[in-house]
Amino acid sequence: MQRRELSKLALGAALMACALIPPLAQAQTAAPLFPAKTPLRIVVGYPPGGATDRVARLVADKLQVKLGSPVIVENKPGAGGRLSAQYVKNAPAAQPAILLANPAVMVVAPLVFHDSGYDPEKDFRAISEVNRYEFGLAVASAVPVKELSHLLAWIKANPQQANFGVPATGSLPHFFALMLGEAAKVPVEVVGYKGSGPLLTDLMGGQVPIAVDTFDTQIPQIEAGKLRVLATSGEKRSAMAPNIPTLKELGVNLVGTGWNTLFAPQSMAPATVQRLSELVQEVMKDPDTQQKFAASNLVPVTSSAAQTEAMLKAYRTQWAPVVQRSGFKP
Repeated sequence: MQRRELSKLALGAALMACALIPPLAQAQTAAPLFPAKTPLRIVVGYPPGGATDRVARLVADKLQVKLGSPVIVENKPGAGGRLSAQYVKNAPAAQPAILLANPAVMVVAPLVFHDSGYDPEKDFRAISEVNRYEFGLAVASAVPVKELSHLLAWIKANPQQANFGVPATGSLPHFFALMLGEAAKVPVEVVGYKGSGPLLTDLMGGQVPIAVDTFDTQIPQIEAGKLRVLATSGEKRSAMAPNIPTLKELGVNLVGTGWNTLFAPQSMAPATVQRLSELVQEVMKDPDTQQKFAASNLVPVTSSAAQTEAMLKAYRTQWAPVVQRSGFKP
């Protein structure tokens, strides 16, 4: 009898101990997606410190907790992000890697380069979209306009000054500036820079009168009173600056957004891609993740693999004609 009672007590204690293990710890005892101590690499095609890099590091910190194994960010800058896509496409299974990329890499480059070194639709599978951004139409303080209608009138009266600065030639802001010119029926000359930093410097210094850039990069300068954003490109006003109207509500029927999306190489097992998608969705729903994104002026997105594939298809349909019509050649 005494032995039976002791056995019952031991069993009860074991069951209680299991009940006390947090769900996350229990989940981590499941079979790992990758070999022990083998890190999953999130590859970014830009240097450390930029918006895409910040997104990657926020996701990596949370995803490694979900996976129960290391997740590191690896920067592979060069060729406008194309090197990173080529690198992940050819990543060996023993060194798992996924790509965090934007439309310049996965939509524009394959349209304008004879051989970008990868096919976004054949060489990659979408895991999940993680954030979305809009564009801001900004003017230097020296430009004598405070409203979009005034800017359009000023451009028509001064066509030689209709220079739109963008962070890079061939970037989404580049093509959005051309779309804006078409929609507003005003001439547009695009001036490409090597990043948002130099563009902002020249905009605030008066070397270029107008700029189209990702809105999150402009917010600190708006708050400092160093530039004016006349309109944003979203479907609705940005929660980060609800006092700034959209182009659409100002009569220019134009909406445009960009994104950062995680992609797996085609060689990665479909079941692994699906599980990564589920874990990334959990990360993006985490209130702490959302708070950290907001603190960086980033808009988080929760999207399944299927939803992301549908978004990409619609996006290519929207932007491919714009890029091709522009005649842009690198």
